[in-house]
Amino acid sequence: MTLRLILVASLALLAGPGLANCRDDVVALRGDWGQTQFSVEVVDTAEGRARGLMFRETMPRGAGMLFAYDSPQPASFWMKNTLLALDILFADRTGTITHVHHNAQPGDLTPVSGGQAVFAVLEINGGLAQDYGIKSGTEMQHPAFRDGLAAWPCEKNAE
Repeated sequence: MTLRLILVASLALLAGPGLANCRDDVVALRGDWGQTQFSVEVVDTAEGRARGLMFRETMPRGAGMLFAYDSPQPASFWMKNTLLALDILFADRTGTITHVHHNAQPGDLTPVSGGQAVFAVLEINGGLAQDYGIKSGTEMQHPAFRDGLAAWPCEKNAE
């Protein structure tokens, strides 16, 4: 528990107004636990979503993959040919996390459903959501969440 408090305190010190600067290659997350960010690859095509993180043997702790859709829709993920344990964070149109699946196991073919109105999915290394305290209600910031619907709009973060 002490390690988690130190981690959250450290993140809070690092998390200033310009945390993500709304770049395509960065996702920022905030909640009652503090703020953090991940460098991401954005996947917004059917082919890219089908491949995802398959066959990758490693991923840096501060990295992830953001799957962005054109509109909210049902979304399920599986771990076929995926070699890393992943936390899968499902977000609605506002960028609010609606479901977190912890530690999806490599190679598991069981579908992981995010619900009926998924707009974006962030995959990060397994265990990080718990380490940071990321849960339903956490807000995500990225240029994909636009059109005045974002719970944490980019404009509020840029100074």
